[in-house]
Amino acid sequence: MPRSAVRQVSILLLATAVCICAGAARAGQATVATRITTVAGRNGAVIVTLSSATAGAQVYYTVDGSTPTVRSTPYEAPFLVSSNLTVRAVAQARGEAVSRVTTRKFHLSIPSGTLVWSDEFDATAGPGGSARPDPHLWNYDTGADTNDSIGVLCAYGSSAAPCNPAFPNSYLGNDGDLRIVAQQPSPGIYTSARIDTRKRFSFQYGRLEARIWVPEGQGIWPAFWVLGNNVDVVDWPACGEVDIMERVNGPGLPPRGKDPSPTPPRGTSDWNEGTLHGTGFARDGIGRPYYFRGGITAAGWHTYGIIKSPGRIEFYVDDPARPYATFTPRSIASLPGAVWSFDNGQSFYLIVNIAVGGDWPGSPDASTHFPATMRIDYVRLYSN
Repeated sequence: MPRSAVRQVSILLLATAVCICAGAARAGQATVATRITTVAGRNGAVIVTLSSATAGAQVYYTVDGSTPTVRSTPYEAPFLVSSNLTVRAVAQARGEAVSRVTTRKFHLSIPSGTLVWSDEFDATAGPGGSARPDPHLWNYDTGADTNDSIGVLCAYGSSAAPCNPAFPNSYLGNDGDLRIVAQQPSPGIYTSARIDTRKRFSFQYGRLEARIWVPEGQGIWPAFWVLGNNVDVVDWPACGEVDIMERVNGPGLPPRGKDPSPTPPRGTSDWNEGTLHGTGFARDGIGRPYYFRGGITAAGWHTYGIIKSPGRIEFYVDDPARPYATFTPRSIASLPGAVWSFDNGQSFYLIVNIAVGGDWPGSPDASTHFPATMRIDYVRLYSN
């Protein structure tokens, strides 16, 4: 069957490279074009965007060199590339044939442990002492919170009651910290914030960490976590969820039944929970607590991170050379119907939030201090 010629144009402008490959559809049908566009990350890494010249077309891609089809990973958000790999993509609009494959090979050779992306939360605050987190990177969930939490999620600057722009629930201070703040504007009414990089930035593999100061109190539930970009396509938990930092209530032991927990060491006063959620291990997930020793609490600066590699996720606190938990597909082998949901070709986007109340911590009480503030010094991603 005759096909039109394929045009390839490669443009390098400042830090942006564009690869456009137009493949002809079958005779009598419109052409669907696919694009691979990159912008610079840190230290040689690139952030890849896939798109189509045809309105409404869905792009599908692979990063393992295999030929993409409409059953491959659907493109949802820009993703970081920091290793030697090949991105291949196709696009399909409704009623049209699939485009020819667009291919881009990346020869980056970035040494392991190199900083390839970060948000340092550096900003010059305005007269009120606060600035908005980067609007090109961070989105806001708004309205009722999830997991039976009782707080209302507020966007930066929102004046929709009970949100109050005079008392923001997320902002950057002049000290270079991002703050997520749970407030109690009136008895029984709570506000908070959840921000994420959905549709704007994601990663597949690497060492991801954040330096965080965690608030503690009955009914307070801070978290730093990631979700698979394909959540809209395969739904939760098939998209995969990784809870990197998760705390409830004040110092003490995790509630029984959340995850199998080892006996805490003597001198322990506090903990952090690292958990995976996926198909067949959705609600409680599989996880393990990290116990702080010597009277140290989570209410202080600590670095919480994961090392995500193909078929392996490691959790650490403060020292990436000493993971406190490691999970692989073998970790779920005994769970009926369990599926390893973390290596399906999708990348993962970042989330930070504080929930108030909910099915894990329970509700706040008279002992809970408001405002409850989580401080984040930075979020950084290193190459594996």
